[in-house]
Amino acid sequence: MADNPGTAVVEDRALPEEEQLRADLYGLLARLLSAPPGAKELGALRALKGDDSALGRAVTALGKVAAVTSVEAAEREYNRLFIGVGRGELLPYGSYYLTGFLNEKPLAVLREHMAKLGIARVDNVHEPEDHIATLCEIMAGLITGAFGRPFSLEDQEAFFNTHLAQWAGHFFTDLEAAESSVLYAPVGRIGQEFMRIEVEAWRMDA
Repeated sequence: MADNPGTAVVEDRALPEEEQLRADLYGLLARLLSAPPGAKELGALRALKGDDSALGRAVTALGKVAAVTSVEAAEREYNRLFIGVGRGELLPYGSYYLTGFLNEKPLAVLREHMAKLGIARVDNVHEPEDHIATLCEIMAGLITGAFGRPFSLEDQEAFFNTHLAQWAGHFFTDLEAAESSVLYAPVGRIGQEFMRIEVEAWRMDA
């Protein structure tokens, strides 16, 4: 995923509740989209329960589906969606969604932006940096200050609008509707609702 080599991680700082919720949602999406959930994570998912908002109902749905999903079934589903034989059902990369091809200009723009922020790819990760999980992880880190220093709302807005706003909602719509999606169908719904909220929030602040 992403790292900030050579810089100590900033000490934990208290975040406003709304900002912590944003970081938690980005972190949840990053974890579930980077690898299938193991037993401990499935157990945590089973305890999820949201409010009566569209996002909250999607969170509740994820908890209910997780309650009847085994570790083995989650791994099989993840593999069908994202790995497959040759390729999975979905290609969760910004370049693909924006240009129809992998490793195109959006990836180069992202790498330049990451370098400017002092964020580098972890050495043992071989996925291109425009993978949706990496982008969600970076957004979580920008909110919490996990990359060595706190980042401003302007930094967060610039990163989101440049690298997620134009395509992430479409990806999450595809994830919800994918033939193989069971556990990942409510993940797709969570992503759609959260991206919509983020887009509207940044638009209001403009």
